Amino acid sequence: MAIWLTKDSKVIVQGITGGEGSKHTKRMLAAGTQVVGGVNPRKAGTKVDFDGTELPVFATVAEAIKETGADVSVIFVPPAFTKAAVLEAIDAEIGLAIVITEGVPVQDSAAFWAYNVAKGEKTRIIGPNCPGIASPGASNAGIIPADITPQGRIGLVSKSGTLTYQLMYELREFGFSTAVGIGGDPIIGTTHIDALKAFQDDPDTDAIVMIGEIGGDAEERAAEFIKANVTKPVVGYIAGFTAPPGKTMGHAGAIISGSAGTADAKKIALEAAGVKVGKTPSETAQLMREIMS
Repeated sequence: MAIWLTKDSKVIVQGITGGEGSKHTKRMLAAGTQVVGGVNPRKAGTKVDFDGTELPVFATVAEAIKETGADVSVIFVPPAFTKAAVLEAIDAEIGLAIVITEGVPVQDSAAFWAYNVAKGEKTRIIGPNCPGIASPGASNAGIIPADITPQGRIGLVSKSGTLTYQLMYELREFGFSTAVGIGGDPIIGTTHIDALKAFQDDPDTDAIVMIGEIGGDAEERAAEFIKANVTKPVVGYIAGFTAPPGKTMGHAGAIISGSAGTADAKKIALEAAGVKVGKTPSETAQLMREIMS
Protein backbone atom coordinates (compact mmCIF):
# COMPACT_ATOMS: atom_id res chain seq x y z
CA MET A 1 0.00 0.00 0.00
CA ALA A 2 1.03 3.63 -0.48
CA ILE A 3 -0.55 7.03 0.04
CA TRP A 4 -2.21 8.87 -2.86
CA LEU A 5 -0.17 7.15 -5.60
CA THR A 6 -0.42 3.38 -6.10
CA LYS A 7 0.33 0.78 -8.75
CA ASP A 8 -3.24 1.22 -10.00
CA SER A 9 -2.95 5.00 -10.50
CA LYS A 10 -3.48 6.09 -14.10
CA VAL A 11 -1.39 9.14 -14.91
CA ILE A 12 -1.68 11.81 -17.56
CA VAL A 13 0.87 14.55 -18.23
CA GLN A 14 -0.22 18.11 -18.92
CA GLY A 15 2.55 19.40 -21.17
CA ILE A 16 3.57 15.94 -22.40
CA THR A 17 5.00 17.26 -25.67
CA GLY A 18 7.29 19.86 -24.05
CA GLY A 19 10.93 19.28 -23.23
CA GLU A 20 10.53 18.57 -19.52
CA GLY A 21 7.17 16.85 -19.92
CA SER A 22 8.44 14.39 -22.52
CA LYS A 23 11.72 13.72 -20.69
CA HIS A 24 10.04 12.87 -17.43
CA THR A 25 7.19 10.96 -19.07
CA LYS A 26 9.85 8.65 -20.48
CA ARG A 27 11.37 8.26 -17.00
CA MET A 28 8.01 7.61 -15.38
CA LEU A 29 7.20 4.91 -17.94
CA ALA A 30 10.59 3.29 -17.31
CA ALA A 31 9.74 3.22 -13.61
CA GLY A 32 6.57 1.25 -14.29
CA THR A 33 4.12 4.12 -13.88
CA GLN A 34 0.83 3.69 -15.74
CA VAL A 35 1.10 6.80 -17.90
CA VAL A 36 -1.97 6.66 -20.15
CA GLY A 37 -1.76 9.90 -22.14
CA GLY A 38 -1.12 13.60 -22.15
CA VAL A 39 -2.74 16.97 -22.71
CA ASN A 40 -1.78 19.67 -25.21
CA PRO A 41 -4.66 21.47 -26.99
CA ARG A 42 -2.45 22.36 -29.96
CA LYS A 43 -1.46 18.74 -30.57
CA ALA A 44 -4.73 16.99 -29.68
CA GLY A 45 -5.37 13.87 -31.72
CA THR A 46 -1.71 13.03 -32.21
CA LYS A 47 0.37 10.40 -30.46
CA VAL A 48 3.80 10.59 -28.85
CA ASP A 49 6.17 7.63 -29.07
CA PHE A 50 8.25 6.74 -26.02
CA ASP A 51 10.56 3.90 -27.03
CA GLY A 52 7.71 1.93 -28.56
CA THR A 53 4.98 3.05 -26.16
CA GLU A 54 2.59 5.35 -28.01
CA LEU A 55 0.59 7.71 -25.83
CA PRO A 56 -2.39 9.72 -27.08
CA VAL A 57 -2.53 13.50 -26.72
CA PHE A 58 -5.88 15.01 -25.74
CA ALA A 59 -7.24 18.55 -25.98
CA THR A 60 -8.39 18.73 -22.37
CA VAL A 61 -8.00 16.98 -19.04
CA ALA A 62 -11.71 16.11 -19.07
CA GLU A 63 -11.32 14.36 -22.42
CA ALA A 64 -8.23 12.49 -21.19
CA ILE A 65 -10.13 11.28 -18.11
CA LYS A 66 -13.11 10.19 -20.20
CA GLU A 67 -10.96 8.22 -22.65
CA THR A 68 -8.39 6.71 -20.27
CA GLY A 69 -9.87 6.69 -16.76
CA ALA A 70 -6.93 8.78 -15.54
CA ASP A 71 -6.98 9.80 -11.88
CA VAL A 72 -3.62 11.60 -11.62
CA SER A 73 -2.21 14.52 -13.61
CA VAL A 74 1.42 15.63 -13.53
CA ILE A 75 1.69 19.24 -14.68
CA PHE A 76 4.75 20.30 -16.68
CA VAL A 77 3.73 23.67 -18.16
CA PRO A 78 5.49 27.07 -18.03
CA PRO A 79 4.69 29.29 -15.02
CA ALA A 80 2.55 31.70 -17.06
CA PHE A 81 0.17 28.88 -18.00
CA THR A 82 0.23 26.86 -14.79
CA LYS A 83 -2.82 28.51 -13.24
CA ALA A 84 -4.97 27.68 -16.26
CA ALA A 85 -3.68 24.10 -16.30
CA VAL A 86 -4.48 23.56 -12.62
CA LEU A 87 -7.93 25.15 -12.93
CA GLU A 88 -8.65 22.81 -15.84
CA ALA A 89 -7.59 19.80 -13.76
CA ILE A 90 -9.82 20.96 -10.89
CA ASP A 91 -12.80 21.46 -13.22
CA ALA A 92 -12.29 17.94 -14.55
CA GLU A 93 -12.30 16.69 -10.92
CA ILE A 94 -9.14 14.63 -11.32
CA GLY A 95 -8.24 13.06 -7.99
CA LEU A 96 -4.61 14.18 -7.81
CA ALA A 97 -2.83 17.06 -9.55
CA ILE A 98 0.94 17.24 -9.10
CA VAL A 99 2.31 20.66 -10.05
CA ILE A 100 6.01 20.36 -10.82
CA THR A 101 6.46 23.88 -12.26
CA GLU A 102 8.81 26.25 -10.46
CA GLY A 103 8.30 30.02 -10.46
CA VAL A 104 4.49 30.04 -10.34
CA PRO A 105 3.34 33.52 -9.18
CA VAL A 106 2.10 33.35 -5.59
CA GLN A 107 -1.16 35.06 -6.55
CA ASP A 108 -1.79 32.31 -9.11
CA SER A 109 -1.19 29.60 -6.50
CA ALA A 110 -3.54 31.42 -4.14
CA ALA A 111 -6.17 31.63 -6.87
CA PHE A 112 -6.18 27.96 -7.81
CA TRP A 113 -5.97 26.89 -4.15
CA ALA A 114 -9.04 29.01 -3.32
CA TYR A 115 -10.85 27.76 -6.43
CA ASN A 116 -10.23 24.16 -5.41
CA VAL A 117 -11.62 24.83 -1.93
CA ALA A 118 -14.69 26.51 -3.42
CA LYS A 119 -15.24 23.47 -5.68
CA GLY A 120 -15.22 21.08 -2.72
CA GLU A 121 -11.57 19.97 -2.84
CA LYS A 122 -12.27 16.99 -5.07
CA THR A 123 -8.71 17.37 -6.37
CA ARG A 124 -5.67 16.98 -4.15
CA ILE A 125 -3.00 19.42 -5.33
CA ILE A 126 0.66 18.65 -4.65
CA GLY A 127 3.00 21.62 -5.18
CA PRO A 128 3.73 23.81 -7.02
CA ASN A 129 7.53 23.81 -7.22
CA CYS A 130 7.75 20.20 -6.08
CA PRO A 131 9.41 16.95 -7.22
CA GLY A 132 6.18 14.95 -7.03
CA ILE A 133 5.42 11.61 -5.41
CA ALA A 134 7.23 8.28 -5.52
CA SER A 135 5.77 5.04 -4.22
CA PRO A 136 8.74 2.69 -4.82
CA GLY A 137 7.83 -0.56 -6.55
CA ALA A 138 4.40 0.81 -7.44
CA SER A 139 4.41 4.17 -9.25
CA ASN A 140 6.36 7.37 -9.73
CA ALA A 141 4.73 10.69 -10.68
CA GLY A 142 7.04 13.65 -11.10
CA ILE A 143 10.82 14.01 -11.19
CA ILE A 144 11.99 11.91 -8.21
CA PRO A 145 14.52 9.35 -9.49
CA ALA A 146 12.93 5.92 -9.37
CA ASP A 147 16.04 3.91 -8.53
CA ILE A 148 17.12 5.55 -5.25
CA THR A 149 15.38 3.17 -2.89
CA PRO A 150 13.26 0.02 -2.86
CA GLN A 151 9.81 -0.38 -1.41
CA GLY A 152 9.72 -0.32 2.38
CA ARG A 153 7.86 0.95 5.41
CA ILE A 154 9.09 4.52 5.92
CA GLY A 155 6.98 7.47 4.83
CA LEU A 156 8.63 10.75 3.87
CA VAL A 157 7.23 14.26 3.47
CA SER A 158 9.55 17.07 2.43
CA LYS A 159 9.61 20.69 1.32
CA SER A 160 12.93 20.11 -0.45
CA GLY A 161 13.43 17.98 -3.54
CA THR A 162 17.16 17.35 -3.12
CA LEU A 163 16.80 16.52 0.57
CA THR A 164 14.01 14.10 -0.38
CA TYR A 165 16.48 12.27 -2.59
CA GLN A 166 19.24 12.32 0.02
CA LEU A 167 17.10 10.85 2.80
CA MET A 168 15.69 8.21 0.46
CA TYR A 169 19.24 7.22 -0.46
CA GLU A 170 20.57 7.23 3.10
CA LEU A 171 17.69 5.00 4.27
CA ARG A 172 17.62 2.74 1.21
CA GLU A 173 18.31 -0.37 3.28
CA PHE A 174 14.84 0.05 4.81
CA GLY A 175 12.94 1.45 1.83
CA PHE A 176 9.91 3.69 1.60
CA SER A 177 6.17 3.29 1.33
CA THR A 178 5.77 6.72 -0.28
CA ALA A 179 7.90 9.86 -0.54
CA VAL A 180 5.98 13.11 -1.04
CA GLY A 181 7.67 16.33 -2.10
CA ILE A 182 5.20 19.07 -1.15
CA GLY A 183 7.23 22.03 -2.47
CA GLY A 184 8.72 25.05 -0.79
CA ASP A 185 6.54 27.90 -2.06
CA PRO A 186 4.63 30.12 0.39
CA ILE A 187 1.30 28.68 -0.82
CA ILE A 188 1.10 24.97 -1.55
CA GLY A 189 -1.80 22.61 -2.08
CA THR A 190 -0.78 19.83 0.32
CA THR A 191 0.92 20.42 3.66
CA HIS A 192 3.07 18.45 6.09
CA ILE A 193 -0.08 17.86 8.14
CA ASP A 194 -1.96 16.33 5.20
CA ALA A 195 0.87 13.87 4.59
CA LEU A 196 1.36 13.10 8.28
CA LYS A 197 -2.33 12.22 8.59
CA ALA A 198 -2.16 9.97 5.52
CA PHE A 199 0.95 8.17 6.80
CA GLN A 200 -0.58 7.78 10.27
CA ASP A 201 -3.61 6.10 8.63
CA ASP A 202 -1.53 3.91 6.28
CA PRO A 203 -1.07 0.40 7.74
CA ASP A 204 2.05 -0.16 5.65
CA THR A 205 3.93 2.87 6.98
CA ASP A 206 5.73 2.24 10.28
CA ALA A 207 7.67 5.50 10.74
CA ILE A 208 7.81 8.97 9.20
CA VAL A 209 10.57 11.35 8.10
CA MET A 210 9.53 15.01 7.93
CA ILE A 211 11.78 17.57 6.23
CA GLY A 212 11.04 21.27 6.68
CA GLU A 213 12.93 24.49 6.25
CA ILE A 214 13.20 27.97 7.70
CA GLY A 215 10.39 30.46 7.17
CA GLY A 216 6.72 30.46 8.05
CA ASP A 217 5.12 28.33 10.74
CA ALA A 218 4.19 25.15 8.84
CA GLU A 219 6.55 22.99 10.91
CA GLU A 220 5.27 24.40 14.21
CA ARG A 221 1.71 23.62 13.14
CA ALA A 222 2.83 20.15 12.10
CA ALA A 223 4.38 19.69 15.56
CA GLU A 224 1.03 20.48 17.18
CA PHE A 225 -0.68 17.96 14.89
CA ILE A 226 1.90 15.27 15.66
CA LYS A 227 1.50 15.78 19.39
CA ALA A 228 -2.28 15.40 19.18
CA ASN A 229 -2.72 12.82 16.41
CA VAL A 230 0.39 10.85 15.40
CA THR A 231 1.38 7.71 17.28
CA LYS A 232 4.04 6.49 14.84
CA PRO A 233 7.65 7.58 15.40
CA VAL A 234 8.63 10.75 13.50
CA VAL A 235 12.11 12.10 12.86
CA GLY A 236 12.67 15.55 11.44
CA TYR A 237 15.18 17.83 9.78
CA ILE A 238 14.92 21.60 9.27
CA ALA A 239 16.99 23.00 6.42
CA GLY A 240 18.59 26.35 7.24
CA PHE A 241 20.29 26.07 10.64
CA THR A 242 23.10 28.31 9.37
CA ALA A 243 20.95 30.72 7.33
CA PRO A 244 21.34 34.43 8.17
CA PRO A 245 18.12 36.15 9.36
CA GLY A 246 16.20 38.21 6.82
CA LYS A 247 17.62 36.43 3.78
CA THR A 248 15.58 34.40 1.30
CA MET A 249 17.28 31.01 1.02
CA GLY A 250 16.48 29.15 -2.17
CA HIS A 251 12.75 28.53 -1.85
CA ALA A 252 10.42 31.50 -2.02
CA GLY A 253 8.92 30.55 1.32
CA ALA A 254 12.22 30.21 3.14
CA ILE A 255 12.59 33.66 4.67
CA ILE A 256 12.74 34.45 8.36
CA SER A 257 12.30 37.65 10.34
CA GLY A 258 13.36 38.07 13.95
CA SER A 259 13.09 34.76 15.81
CA ALA A 260 9.98 33.59 13.96
CA GLY A 261 10.53 30.79 11.49
CA THR A 262 14.10 29.96 12.49
CA ALA A 263 15.40 26.42 12.34
CA ASP A 264 16.06 26.43 16.09
CA ALA A 265 12.49 27.53 16.88
CA LYS A 266 11.09 24.78 14.67
CA LYS A 267 13.44 22.21 16.22
CA ILE A 268 12.25 23.16 19.71
CA ALA A 269 8.59 22.87 18.67
CA LEU A 270 9.09 19.48 17.05
CA GLU A 271 11.10 18.06 19.94
CA ALA A 272 8.38 19.21 22.35
CA ALA A 273 5.99 17.05 20.31
CA GLY A 274 8.25 13.99 20.66
CA VAL A 275 9.95 14.29 17.27
CA LYS A 276 13.66 13.50 17.13
CA VAL A 277 15.34 16.23 15.06
CA GLY A 278 18.74 15.88 13.40
CA LYS A 279 21.08 18.84 12.84
CA THR A 280 22.16 17.38 9.47
CA PRO A 281 20.43 15.11 6.94
CA SER A 282 22.83 12.27 7.78
CA GLU A 283 22.17 12.65 11.51
CA THR A 284 18.43 12.58 10.76
CA ALA A 285 18.87 9.37 8.76
CA GLN A 286 20.78 7.83 11.67
CA LEU A 287 17.93 8.67 14.06
CA MET A 288 15.50 6.85 11.77
CA ARG A 289 17.96 3.96 11.34
CA GLU A 290 17.96 3.47 15.09
CA ILE A 291 14.16 3.42 15.17
CA MET A 292 13.84 0.96 12.29
CA SER A 293 16.52 -1.32 13.72
